[in-house]
Amino acid sequence: MSDAPWRATLDGVVVACRLTPKGGRDAIDGAATLADGARVLLVRVRAVPENGKANDALLRLIAAKAGVATSRARLVAGAKSRLKQVAVTGDPTALIAKLAGTPLPKGEGQG
Repeated sequence: MSDAPWRATLDGVVVACRLTPKGGRDAIDGAATLADGARVLLVRVRAVPENGKANDALLRLIAAKAGVATSRARLVAGAKSRLKQVAVTGDPTALIAKLAGTPLPKGEGQG
């Protein structure tokens, strides 16, 4: 899954995102490849990039897509940049399945 915009870690996943604040709606518009070859999720939020509002909206959106509470998502890089890294804690297999939109095999990611 080297072309995915996320990578598994010991305690979850890290998702690479390109954020567009004041984007008219809160949505994940798919994935893209940047000029340097890095894969990112294209994310837009209605929130403005002031006082961390857009970052908070990003965390809520990524947590919802991953099927976890917002408290399990945190910004680990890019607080003042459009390119951000969001860490989500939990079972990496289950999180990746949710992010990719694929069902888990029966019994995996449970517990």
